[in-house]
Amino acid sequence: MDDKLNIVTTFLHNIIVYNIPLLYGTVGEITIEKSGSLNLGVEGTMAVGAIFGYILGCYANSMVVGVLVAFLTAALCGLIFAVLTVTFQANQNITGLTITTFGLGVFFFVGNGVKAVSWPAMNNYSNIQNGFADLPIPGLSNIPVLGEVLFDHNVLVYLGVVIALVMWWYLKYTRTGLRLRAVGENPAAADSVGINVRRYKYLHIMLGSGIMGIGGYYMGLNMNGSLSSSCWINGYGWIAVALVIFANWSPAFAMVGTVVFGFFNTLRVSGPSLAMAFPGPLGWLAGVPSQLYQALPFLITALVLIATSVKKSKNSGQPAALGLNYFREER
Repeated sequence: MDDKLNIVTTFLHNIIVYNIPLLYGTVGEITIEKSGSLNLGVEGTMAVGAIFGYILGCYANSMVVGVLVAFLTAALCGLIFAVLTVTFQANQNITGLTITTFGLGVFFFVGNGVKAVSWPAMNNYSNIQNGFADLPIPGLSNIPVLGEVLFDHNVLVYLGVVIALVMWWYLKYTRTGLRLRAVGENPAAADSVGINVRRYKYLHIMLGSGIMGIGGYYMGLNMNGSLSSSCWINGYGWIAVALVIFANWSPAFAMVGTVVFGFFNTLRVSGPSLAMAFPGPLGWLAGVPSQLYQALPFLITALVLIATSVKKSKNSGQPAALGLNYFREER
């Protein structure tokens, strides 16, 4: 019985461990979309933050440096997106896809270069490993099952939850957050009452992109910096775009969406062990092809997009001006 409980506990714990980057990506995209900008460059932005954050974090042997570099380099991707879409009025969909292509290209170019020269700094991360170790919360981590599942994680997991809650409070209760929402709903009206629409878009596109970058850096740490043929982000950026809709543009509900999507994503790793532990009700998991496990999160993503496009809720948190360029001259 203890072995079965341990398997279930590990499965639930891994739902958070493996999928916290989805929370970073989703909260970052919500921040951007609340300004009325639709950025489909989440995948590429996370990739840029991942590779530069990991490499320079290893060079400095500091996870704090890695987080800052990941945030700043990803924010630079956001700046590029903002210049093209806010200043030069480029199509947001095409620009976002360009950022994704650019970011993935940078990831492989830099990553392959580092791998080719066997840079010694990539092995200099003892402080990073210590910083990425689980940090149990005293008292709460001792609660059976829930303690290990919720209160025994590394600092970047806690940081992701804190950022989600802070951004939820910021968008809902602060003057700046309410002005941002006004920009996303009706930029012309916001402009008419003195809100600097361009400034709000620039700042929040960069802020949201920076948050995505931290999520990318987390994935690099979780994969121990293995520069294999695949990108560390592995499609998480696209899932994050769908999670924005699932969460109804709320950073708080993004945490729920991360757990729901994470459940299916973690089955890829834990499905066989669950089948062995519970051969009766879950034995069928052993017969599921590994390819289906890998595709399952993306199938769920497609179903969410179909469901939300068929049924539009009156209480949708989607900004009315989402994806529309604002021409002040046409106000």
